[in-house]
Amino acid sequence: MLKIQTPDWVKDAVFYQIFPDRFAKSASVMKPKNLEPWDTPPTPQGYKGGDLCGVLEHLDHIQELGCTAIYFTPIFQSGSNHRYHTHDYLQVDPLLGGNKAFYALRDEMHRRGMKIVLDGVFNHASRGLYFFHDILENGPHSPWLDWFIIHDWPLSPYDGSKPANYESWVDNRALPKWNTDNPEVQEYLMSVAEYWLEQGIDGWRLDVPFCITCPTFWIDFRKRVKKINPEAYIVGEVWWDSRNYLAGDQFDAVMNYLFTEPVIQFCGQQHLDFNLAVTGLSYDPYPAINGIHFARKMEKLLYMYHWEITQVQLNLLDSHDTPRLLSIASGDKNTVKLATIMLMTFPGAPSVYYGDEIGLPGGNDPDNRRTFPWDRPEQWDMEALDYHKRLIAIRKQYRALRRGQLTQLQAGQYTYAFARHLDGEAVLVAVNAGDQSEQITFDVKGLFPDGATLKAAYGQASPTVEGGQVTLSLPPRDGLILSL
Repeated sequence: MLKIQTPDWVKDAVFYQIFPDRFAKSASVMKPKNLEPWDTPPTPQGYKGGDLCGVLEHLDHIQELGCTAIYFTPIFQSGSNHRYHTHDYLQVDPLLGGNKAFYALRDEMHRRGMKIVLDGVFNHASRGLYFFHDILENGPHSPWLDWFIIHDWPLSPYDGSKPANYESWVDNRALPKWNTDNPEVQEYLMSVAEYWLEQGIDGWRLDVPFCITCPTFWIDFRKRVKKINPEAYIVGEVWWDSRNYLAGDQFDAVMNYLFTEPVIQFCGQQHLDFNLAVTGLSYDPYPAINGIHFARKMEKLLYMYHWEITQVQLNLLDSHDTPRLLSIASGDKNTVKLATIMLMTFPGAPSVYYGDEIGLPGGNDPDNRRTFPWDRPEQWDMEALDYHKRLIAIRKQYRALRRGQLTQLQAGQYTYAFARHLDGEAVLVAVNAGDQSEQITFDVKGLFPDGATLKAAYGQASPTVEGGQVTLSLPPRDGLILSL
C-alpha cells in the first residue's frame, strides 16, 4: 500500500493569496503609461500595474498579519492581467518586474522563513506562446504541430465568426490546449516545473488539473517534483471530491472548496446574497444550513481523506475565482468573522485572499480582483484586521489547532462546537451563527479534567468543567476559543 506523505511545513502554514496585478505597485518597476488608475473599478482586460517589487515592499504587512506563505496567481509573461494566458513559462512578466524582481522577492521571503507557491497553468497556453505562434505562422509545416490539437485548416485564432479549428480550454480560442498525450509536451511541462523548483519556489498550485486526462501525467509530475524537493507542496484546483487525486501518488492537497461551501452556508444564514452565492461555479454556498447539517457535512469531509492529506488541504473562504465572502454575505461583517474563526481552527492550511483582512468587498469577476487600497487606510476595516491577526496568532500558539485531531462536541440550530486535541493539549471552539445569545452544555470528558477552569483565547468566558460537562454562553454571531 502506498505510503501517504505530505510536506510537513504546510501543516503549520498560513497562506496569503495574491493576485499580482492588483496587490501593490512599486515605483521601482518601469511601467507603460496606458494603465488603469489604481483606485478605479477593475475591468476584464485592463491592467493596474501591480508587481512583485510591490509585494516585496509590503511583506511586513503580510508577516505582521501572521501569514507564513504566499500563493501567487500566475506571474509568467502573458497577454492578460490575470496571466493565465502564458506566453513564456520561463520569464516573469515584465510588468511584474521580470525575473530580477522575482529573485529579490524570493530571497527576502526565504530570509524571513516564508514560502512561495506559484500557479502552474499546464493544461493550456496562449496564442502568444512561441510554439503555438509558430503554427499560426507556418501552418502544417510547423515543427510544433503535434504539441497542440489541430482539427482542420485554416486556423482562426481571433475571428469568432469562423471555427478555431484547434482544441482550446472551454472553447476559448485565446487558450490553445496543450497536447499532453505527447511525450515531448510532457517533458517540456515537467522541465518548467523543475526549473522553478530549482529557482527556489516551494510548491505548485495547479490550474484546472482535471482537464489533463493523460492517466500518468500527474503521477510523473509528482515524482519529478518530489525528486528535486521532497517538501514541495503540490495543490490542485479541484472543487469537488478529489479522492482520485489524493491517494498519495499525485497531489498533496486541493483547494478545499468542500470546506468553503458549508462554512459559508452555516455562517452566512439569512445574509447570503442569492445572486452572488449562485455563481455557476462548482461550489454551492447557498442556501443556508443549520448547525446539525453543518456538523454532518464537516464530519463527512474529515473522513473523506487520509489524515495526512486533511492536515495540508488548502482551506479558503474565497479566491480570485469567487465573489468575496463579504459580498456573498451582503456586507455582513459577522459572517466573515465567524467563517474566519472556522478557517483558523479547522484542520488544513488556512488561506487568506489578499484584502479580506481589511474588509475588501468584491462581486463576480473582475470585481473580486479589486486593488488593495494602500493609500486609503480610512477604507480599511480595522476590526477585521485585528481579529485576523488575533485568530492567526491563536492558531500559531496552539499546536493542537495546527495538527490536532478534531472531535465534534455539539451541534444545534445555530450552534456548533468542537475540540482540537494533540498530546494532552486541547482547544475548544464554539460558534453561534444565530442572532440571539445561546447557552449550550455538552460533554468534554477525556479532553478537560473536572474542576478545570477554561481560559478564553478568543472571546470572553471562563467556564468550569463540572461532571465532565461544560456550559457556554455564546454571544450572537460570534464564537469562543478556550483552553486550559
